[in-house]
Amino acid sequence: MAVLQTETPSWKTDDLVLFEDEIAKFFTRELAPHVEDWRDKGCVDRWAWNKAGEAGLLCMSMPEEYGGAGGHFGHEQVFIEQQCMAGVEGFGAALHNCIVAPYILHYGTEEQKKRWLPRMASGELVGAIAMSEPGTGSDLQAVRTTALKEGNQYVLNGQKTFITNGQTANIIIVVCKTDPKEGAKGVSLMIVETDEVDGFERGRNLKKLGNKAQDTSELFFTDVKVPTENLLGTEEGQGFIQLMQQLPQERHQIAVQGMAGIERALQLTIEYTKERQAFGRPVMSFQNTQFKLAECKARATMARVFVDYCTGQLIEGKLDAVTASMSKMLISDLENEIIDECLQLFGGYGYMDEYPISRMYADARVQRIYGGTNEIMKLLIARSL
Repeated sequence: MAVLQTETPSWKTDDLVLFEDEIAKFFTRELAPHVEDWRDKGCVDRWAWNKAGEAGLLCMSMPEEYGGAGGHFGHEQVFIEQQCMAGVEGFGAALHNCIVAPYILHYGTEEQKKRWLPRMASGELVGAIAMSEPGTGSDLQAVRTTALKEGNQYVLNGQKTFITNGQTANIIIVVCKTDPKEGAKGVSLMIVETDEVDGFERGRNLKKLGNKAQDTSELFFTDVKVPTENLLGTEEGQGFIQLMQQLPQERHQIAVQGMAGIERALQLTIEYTKERQAFGRPVMSFQNTQFKLAECKARATMARVFVDYCTGQLIEGKLDAVTASMSKMLISDLENEIIDECLQLFGGYGYMDEYPISRMYADARVQRIYGGTNEIMKLLIARSL
């Protein structure tokens, strides 16, 4: 039985429920057995992407004419949820599916879409987006990476950091300045196929508090020559607008990840406290345990309703930046609070790495940082007051 007894949202059709079951089997059968190895390596094996592509789980919300499944964000949501419930850490397909591919779909030329999306759907190309720099996080107008036009190509120079899929990706959307004298108006998005250029270098696979199986990297671009047809779209200086238009989906995706983490934490904790004995009886039989979990369930239920509402809005093209900021901020904060409460109920075992709740505690912390810090979310929400 599901931990939360909320109604199935209208966007979740019977076909999607059946698809959800298939996704769950894929993660449990194909990927979950390899998680420990990936944690040791700090990176998911490349074959996992090919497997997902063969199963039709990459670029599910892309149109069929570009190699996708013709679905919508609801398909991506059940993918994210089932990946979490199966405990498959590190597999950065949500970024590939929900962030990188939509930029190409919405802003790419017809030639660009046909060139890149089918290979992303098959797993031949693994996507990343390079926004953050050593001195620039949420302030995307201040990026220092440049792409200066020379004849029929751009020459790309700069450094990026904290890049998810950075060790694996071979197609990267690089946020850069095509006109360094301008602020936001000088920002463009450049597509770099790493296998086809010189001067591109992957730096360290960064060691992190959590997400041990996820490769997160420094990237270096030194006089990288990129064809002019790799400018995303047809006009320079549109990058900042493109980023702002796509951030609501990116931020809500983080909320979906957080919601899945909340539900898994509750499920694991309820099972554990019913089995674990203390003072001769199950930990669940103590009123403190019941009250703590009752409060967590009540707050999680409200959060689930809001997440599913936002997903419905997103599918209909109505999710605005302010509501998406609320979704990201509220759910990521709640995720950290609930997982902390759940870990406490595991006692000393909750602090041990072999227990999933320990890993979830470490993994959840970054949710309040990436996609724009929760402090930035508050600023955006405040503008609507």
